Amino acid sequence: MAITALSLTLDAKPRRSALYLPGSNARAIEKARTLPCDVLVLDLEDSVAPEAKIAARALSGEAVRLGGFGSRELVVRVNGLDTPWGADDLAAAAEVAPDAVLVPKVSSCEDLAAYRNVLGPSTPIWVMIETCQAILNLEAIGRASAGEGVGCWVIGTNDLVKEMRCRLGADRAPLLPALALSVMAARANGLTIVDGVYNDIPDLQGLARECAQGSDLGFDGKSLIHPTHLEVANRAFSPDVEALTWARTVVETFDLPENAGKGVLKVEGRMVERLHLAQAQRLISLAAAISAREV
Repeated sequence: MAITALSLTLDAKPRRSALYLPGSNARAIEKARTLPCDVLVLDLEDSVAPEAKIAARALSGEAVRLGGFGSRELVVRVNGLDTPWGADDLAAAAEVAPDAVLVPKVSSCEDLAAYRNVLGPSTPIWVMIETCQAILNLEAIGRASAGEGVGCWVIGTNDLVKEMRCRLGADRAPLLPALALSVMAARANGLTIVDGVYNDIPDLQGLARECAQGSDLGFDGKSLIHPTHLEVANRAFSPDVEALTWARTVVETFDLPENAGKGVLKVEGRMVERLHLAQAQRLISLAAAISAREV
């Protein structure tokens, strides 16, 4: 019961699409100010070559200072503290104050505490879950994330696949246990959670299938590597008309004077509890937030 109650307190901020952009690509960053994504991730890690790391840090910092990204959340993904660039990345990110700093390869509570220690108490943190050890430590990392003010987990499926040495088909069967457990751990600790990237850029049908799977698993959105993927992800992780209509019916029924204080109702022949009311209210809030963002 505690898990259900906690998971329903989640912020309804849309995070349907989180687009990675190389922090070294000035043209892509400029174009991103007009893209229909919920989150922009200026990446200093995987997409930036070692010789370009320092320049990417400076370029991304300047982009954050300049702003102009509208209602999009602006996140900087830093290099790990175990690399030559990590500590300086964290210091630079904390100085320019993006909406969050995305930290890679958090495998333990100690990893998260180390990032928080360097960033200080006020910088919002997002966490990459992308190692086998992280999956084995999900419960502890979830509790630590709640305690450290982490706002979101992002699944790093490419790194997880590499470490597992598994082979993925279209159904991502080897990853499903890890994906489902990650969603459970996130929800148990009041976190939003974003699914990993889809690597085949031209295959929009495959992307749509994977987004639908992620939505069915309970993810809030999808991390993406190309602007052409935005429409598919935004559609997949938006409340559909039927679900939104049902949510409004549930809220309206519980609001009737004769239903005041009731814990269970029959709505259009279906049994509905107050936990479903909370779910319906969140869905309506999410739809409203999406509509406001798209104006």
